[in-house]
Amino acid sequence: MKKATLFFVLCCVLLGCSHMKENVGHMGRYAIPDLEAEWIRNGEPIVFDGKEWHPQDRFDVLLDSEVYFLGEYQGVAFFAEKIDIRPYNKIFTKFGRNKFRIYKCKCSKRDDKGY
Repeated sequence: MKKATLFFVLCCVLLGCSHMKENVGHMGRYAIPDLEAEWIRNGEPIVFDGKEWHPQDRFDVLLDSEVYFLGEYQGVAFFAEKIDIRPYNKIFTKFGRNKFRIYKCKCSKRDDKGY
């Protein structure tokens, strides 16, 4: 009786889990830090393409699949939107699930609308 019960439980677990597809395409590609780096919280810029990109008190909600990895600065990954082209209007660091801090370059000739 014990073997039959164990077999039944194992079959239910294995067959039940084989149809779980809720996380397919929803898992984050990039790690989420427990806390933003101190240099970000202090308002220090990212130096990228020879320009200083300053952190803003705003963020965009984006999926990992909507951003492109540009590189790392002081151990922190930074990104651009896949739809953006050079010169970038803004770049991002990830600080939460689907939350990306905005960085702006004061030298940018494009405004928030991309013109």
